[in-house]
Amino acid sequence: MLIYFGILLVGAFLLQGLLGLHQINSFSRTFHHLRTLAPVAIGKKPKKFRSGTLILIAVNSQGTILEAQMMKGVTIFATFKEIKSLKNQNLAEVAASYSTLREFDKLTRACILDAYKNFINYRTKQLAPSEFDSSIKIWSLPMVEKVKSIFYKLTMARRHKQMND
Repeated sequence: MLIYFGILLVGAFLLQGLLGLHQINSFSRTFHHLRTLAPVAIGKKPKKFRSGTLILIAVNSQGTILEAQMMKGVTIFATFKEIKSLKNQNLAEVAASYSTLREFDKLTRACILDAYKNFINYRTKQLAPSEFDSSIKIWSLPMVEKVKSIFYKLTMARRHKQMND
C-alpha cells in the first residue's frame, strides 16, 4: 500500500514538472515574441496559495507600450493573455495614473508598477542587460534537483542494503 502511494506521489510530482516545463516554454515563446518588438519590462507578483501574476510589457525607447501580456493563475495551466487596454499608452503615465491603475485588480497593479520600476532601473543603467537571462537551465530547476536527490538517496540506500546482506 505504501509503495503504491509513493509511486502515485512520484508520478504526480513528475506530471507537475512536465506541465511546469510547458508553462516555461510558454513564457519563453511570449518573451521572445515581445523581445522582437522592443525591450521587455517584466513585472511579477508571485503568491504561494493565491493567484500569482506575471506581466511582460514591450516598451519602446519613448516609453510607449507596444504590447503587454499577462499570465495570472494559481495552477500550471495559467497562460499568457494580451492586455489590450495598455497598448499604445506610455508606461510612465500608466504607472502614475491612479484612474488607469484602478481598472486592474490589486495583483495586476503591483505587476505593472514592478515592470515600471524595472524599466526605470534599466533606463538609468542600474539594471544591466546581462541580468536578463532568458535561457532555461532545466537541470538546475528545483523540481529536477528534488528528483535527483531522491534518486541518489534511493541508490545509496539500495547499495547500503546490499553491502549489509
